[in-house]
Amino acid sequence: MLTDFAKLETFLTVVREKSFSKASAKLGISQPAVTQQMKYIEEYLDVQVVDRKKNGIRLTKEGQMLFTIAQKIERCVNSAEKELLKIMNKDVTFIFGASFIIGNYILPRFLNKLKENIHNDVSINVSVSHKAIEDLLDKKIDIALVENYISDENIIYREWMEDEIVIFSNQVLPAKAKADDLTSYKWVCRNPDSHTRHIFKESLDKANYPDCDTFDVTSEVTSATTIVQTVLHSDKDETPTVSVVSRNAIESLLKAGALYESRIGNQKMTRKLYIAYRKDRKHDAFIENVVDYLLKIK
Repeated sequence: MLTDFAKLETFLTVVREKSFSKASAKLGISQPAVTQQMKYIEEYLDVQVVDRKKNGIRLTKEGQMLFTIAQKIERCVNSAEKELLKIMNKDVTFIFGASFIIGNYILPRFLNKLKENIHNDVSINVSVSHKAIEDLLDKKIDIALVENYISDENIIYREWMEDEIVIFSNQVLPAKAKADDLTSYKWVCRNPDSHTRHIFKESLDKANYPDCDTFDVTSEVTSATTIVQTVLHSDKDETPTVSVVSRNAIESLLKAGALYESRIGNQKMTRKLYIAYRKDRKHDAFIENVVDYLLKIK
C-alpha cells in the first residue's frame, strides 16, 4: 500500500475534510471511489480506521496511527516533488484565468512573490468566471481563480479564500443599514446577471428587507471598476449614492477615507473564491506547486 500514495492521499483528505463527499469533491473522484479506497485500506490493515458519523467521521486509535504515518509520507512526497521541479523545464509561462475582482485586486498583491515561488513567468487573463472556466476546459490557461462554482466533472475546485461584499458610498453610512436606509439611497446597481447582485438579493431576503428591484436605481453597470468610480465621483448631497462591491475592490479607498462601507443589519455578505484546475492535471507537479502556494496565502 505504501507504494500507492493515491490511497493514502484519499485517506488524508477524508480525515481533513471530515467527510467522504467533501473528499470526493476535493480529489475530483466519485464518492464510491473514495469509499472503495478507504475499504481497501481497512482490508489491507485488517482494522477499522474511521467511524462514519452523521456529522462527519472520527478516527479510530489505529486510524490516528495511520494518519501520523501518512502525514510523514506526504511531507516526503511533497519535498521530492519540489526537488523534481528543479530539474524540469522552467522555460514556460504559467497562465492564470481570473475573475475581475481576483485578477484586478487580489492577485496583484502577491504576484511578484508568486513568480519567485513557482520559478516561472506568470500571465493573467482577466474575465468573468464562466469565461475563465471555458478557457480552462479549452486548455488555454493552467488554473482558474473564480468566484462562481460552475459544476463540471472535468474540473477540480479547491476552496481558496472568503470574499466579503459590502454596501459603499462616498458619504458616511450607518455601519448597520436598516431597510429604510436602503430604500432612501440612490443606487448604482449591478447588471441582473451579476453574481454579486444575486448574493445581495439573497441577503436582503434573509434579512426580510425589500427586494433591490424596488430601490431607487439611477443606473445599471457591469464593471466593478466602473461602479466604484461612479460612486466615488457622485455628488455629495442629502441622499447618498451607493452600490455593492467586493471589499477587496475598495479596501485602499476605505483606508484613505474616500469611501465608506455599510452592511445589511447584522448580516455579512460573503462568498467563496475558488482555485480550479482540470482533473487530468491533478498530479501535475507544476499545478500542485502553484495550488499549494495559493492555499498558504489565503
